[in-house]
Amino acid sequence: MRAAGGGAAGRKEVTTLWMWLLLIATACGFVFLLLNLPDHRSRSGPGEPPAPLNPSPLFVPVKLQTGDVTKLNVLHEEIEGQADEIAAEEDERISRSPPSTKEKIWMMQDQIIMARAYLQFASSHGSAHLIRELKMRMKEIERAISHSSGGSRLSGSALQKMKAMELTLSKAHRAYPHCSHMSSKLRAMIYNSEELVRAHQSESSFLEQVAVRTLPKGHHCLAMRLTSEYFSLDPKEREFPKRFSMLMNDFHHYAIFSDNLLASAVVINSTIAASKDPKRIVFHIVTDSLSFPAMTMWFLTNPPSPATIRIKSLDELKWLPADFSSRFKQKGIRDPRYTSALNHLRFYLPEVFPSLSKVVLLDHDVVVQKDLSRLWELDMKGKVNGALETCSSGKGYHQLDNLVNFSDPSIINKFDAKACIFAFGMNIFDLKEWRSKGLSVTYDRWFQAGKRRRLWKAGSLPVGQLVFYNQTVPLDHRWHVLGLGWNSNTRRDEIESAAVIHYSGNLKPWLEISIPKYRDYWSRYLNYDNTYLQQCNIHR
Repeated sequence: MRAAGGGAAGRKEVTTLWMWLLLIATACGFVFLLLNLPDHRSRSGPGEPPAPLNPSPLFVPVKLQTGDVTKLNVLHEEIEGQADEIAAEEDERISRSPPSTKEKIWMMQDQIIMARAYLQFASSHGSAHLIRELKMRMKEIERAISHSSGGSRLSGSALQKMKAMELTLSKAHRAYPHCSHMSSKLRAMIYNSEELVRAHQSESSFLEQVAVRTLPKGHHCLAMRLTSEYFSLDPKEREFPKRFSMLMNDFHHYAIFSDNLLASAVVINSTIAASKDPKRIVFHIVTDSLSFPAMTMWFLTNPPSPATIRIKSLDELKWLPADFSSRFKQKGIRDPRYTSALNHLRFYLPEVFPSLSKVVLLDHDVVVQKDLSRLWELDMKGKVNGALETCSSGKGYHQLDNLVNFSDPSIINKFDAKACIFAFGMNIFDLKEWRSKGLSVTYDRWFQAGKRRRLWKAGSLPVGQLVFYNQTVPLDHRWHVLGLGWNSNTRRDEIESAAVIHYSGNLKPWLEISIPKYRDYWSRYLNYDNTYLQQCNIHR
């Protein structure tokens, strides 16, 4: 009996032991399952902070190895390196947004700047919770900006995030009051710097215009001396010798409309030097009444042999409108290049030269480097104007809509906004075709229309595009190189291979502000040993 009872008790103890082992195993499995559950903090709402972790003896912090830290730092640097590209794309997208959306986005960008400022000034022992909140709000705002569409309004959630950021910034302002003062000071410094830059730019532009409009002292002296000597001459001595009849069309006629004596001299001297047959050249200078005596005296004492020269004053052209000398002045336009009557005289070439069939018009800021006689052999294809087209010359900065107002119905219905613009400076005109097509009347009609409403920018070039629209034959770019009065990057080989180089722009070669490396191409055609130049202290 005792043996039987003892066996039963032993089996009961074994069964109890197995039950305890099963319970322990079940408990361990449950603990293991809890430790491997996914982190539910990622399911928090977009505007809610993640729930804090409760300290637990089961939580064991992971210590990163040195290699892992390095990888994280590299990744951070790569992300930071993309910031400039992303910012550029954002700026372009923001610029396409509606005004109200733009303002909101700019406000959000300002909020980010303020938040970064607070983070920079926050001390390491400051409120860790506030620092985390600022960083979180910054990410939310950055995400809202990146999700904003270029042509749509901001979403309601984006506006809520702006308000949430405002509240957080208010907290930061109370926690770091001096940071706000520093931010205001920095903004004031930026504003003052921008104002200073604008003032310097305005001053620089004004001084450049003064330099452009003011002849050097020596040039003024030269004009005064020559004018005085001209009036001391006997009237018969003021005439140029008549070598032959000006009616002959087998001569090459060049027109120069200018009040600048030395500039005109360089054009004439360089043309003669480059010509294969200078005896066939006739120069026609038209100048204003004030410059006429000095201009005449210079060429009487420095005749352009073996070529022929004729000089006229605007006052001799009695058929011009009575107000011709003053009609081109416009309110707010001070640059004499745009208001000069001599610049607009080009639209009356057939009337200025009634006996000629062809003429080459040269601006006074050009230098001729090669023989131009082949221009008279050019097939004009029934057109009126032979000229360089700027968009095919490597200087493609001009299309018609850059000069002409295409919002006006009279313009948009007659012209192509993307038409290529031709240049003045060196042009050959077929005066027979000009007369047959009545282009002088076309000019008058457009000029009167331009007086009633703003149709083009100032100067003779814009209206010239309308007058000679579809009446221009493009010249090879080697005939005419532009930009030596503004572009310091024109290649030397391009300059030296050109038939005509043009100092278009403000930096004329006779001014001290000219581009030094281009000055010699102009000054080589003046004789600085000339008595008048020596007396007026004009040197190379």
